[in-house]
Amino acid sequence: MTVSIVVVSHSEKIADGAVELAAQMAPDVVILPAGGTDDGRIGTSLGKVLAALEQAGGEGTVVLTDLGSAVMTAESALEFLESPAGVLLADAPLVEGLVAAAVAAQGGADVQAVRQAAEGTRGPGNQPQPAGWEAGRGSVSSAAPDCTGDFELVNQAGMHARPAAKVAGGLASLDAEVTINGVDGASMTGLMTLGAGKGTVLHVEAWGADAERAVEYVRSLVEAGFGEP
Repeated sequence: MTVSIVVVSHSEKIADGAVELAAQMAPDVVILPAGGTDDGRIGTSLGKVLAALEQAGGEGTVVLTDLGSAVMTAESALEFLESPAGVLLADAPLVEGLVAAAVAAQGGADVQAVRQAAEGTRGPGNQPQPAGWEAGRGSVSSAAPDCTGDFELVNQAGMHARPAAKVAGGLASLDAEVTINGVDGASMTGLMTLGAGKGTVLHVEAWGADAERAVEYVRSLVEAGFGEP
């Protein structure tokens, strides 16, 4: 069984839509929405969150929320659970964090790594950076990378949403700082802004304990065409 995910939003439509999007990239992961109030208004419902958490199961559960009061509702729900230890709240942007978490869970990551993948999407401004990170430039430049690689995109659609989510989700769970063509490799949005089509060469630079694993991870995805034609 994989780690499950619960989405808590003030809007039932937002929760349902985010779950629908993430499910396209992680078909084997249980992702449950808990959006809106019990009577269909904008707001959060303790009952909905509890029901989703009790249904989730799996090897732990990661909870993502949209706004501050949704966090409070999720925290309140944890107090009612018999075994809250396996339920972790992620401090991450709802949609990008959800997609990254779902991809990590699909890949078999444990609950801690799934939460880390979600939180890795907050961007370099909110993450601890290695020596040499130049604030405001979005890349590590003054310290030589521990590992590098150049890989040509072979899938027809290039770096669109699904490949970007796979790359970002996997890299966010590693102990490494990674840039791909100058953008944060753990940012799904950043990768999509590259506009990298088929034939584009991705230059990967990585720093940290898992630098070699990070570069190998990107290589394996790219050379396999992300499982696409």
